[in-house]
Amino acid sequence: MKRLVIKVGTAVLTQDGQLALERMDNLVNLISKLKNEKNLQVILVSSGAVGAGFTSLKLDKKIVANKQALAAIGQPLLLKHYKKRFKQHNIVCAQMLFIADDFDSRKRSKNAQNVMEILLDNNILPIINENDVIATEELVFGDNDQLAAHVAYYFKADMLAILSDIDGYYNKNPREFSDAILQKNISQIDSSQLKMKHSANSEFATGGIVTKLKAADFLMKKGIPMYLSSGFDLTNAYDFLVEGNHKSGTVFQSIK
Repeated sequence: MKRLVIKVGTAVLTQDGQLALERMDNLVNLISKLKNEKNLQVILVSSGAVGAGFTSLKLDKKIVANKQALAAIGQPLLLKHYKKRFKQHNIVCAQMLFIADDFDSRKRSKNAQNVMEILLDNNILPIINENDVIATEELVFGDNDQLAAHVAYYFKADMLAILSDIDGYYNKNPREFSDAILQKNISQIDSSQLKMKHSANSEFATGGIVTKLKAADFLMKKGIPMYLSSGFDLTNAYDFLVEGNHKSGTVFQSIK
């Protein structure tokens, strides 16, 4: 594996209306190890701009314009925290913001690919988020899981790793059933599972397991594997991504 996209969710980056800085530290340490010791090219897709903005201005997040305003406030705050932490590992960050329409435009996606290659060739860490300020309801990805899947495909990544409040894919809802069993490997996703109602567990999140399944389904059809694991405790992600040991978490990969 040479190029990896890591997506971290809002539920991981925020806690009790504040940025969860200890979790961010752990994420930065993991990415730094992947870059500096494993020599991987890493692209980070980070949620959390709205949650970060809410730490400075308390607006009703149910109103779309308020949410966009919070994202405008929160995005530079989020990047400031990332830049400060990555600097300790001699890693320079770059910000890239996208909307769904960017990937539908051949010219814009080609321009973005050119920039991405320059950044990665120069060992820069691109940090990507959805451009919530200009995204309209028709254009919005709605969650960064599917944005991350498009990023992995269009920027030719070898894998997408989603670090979430969900530590893997279970045969049934582990929050409702104590006997739910983690599925370590998934080779196909039933279409009925992609039509389930979205559910997000964080006040600021827009995703849930369905958006992760949609991301996995999109990538599996493109021949790109996806790994889903906990972002609260990065032990399993570290074992898998750094050590190559698949102890827990779910790998979605189609069987050729």
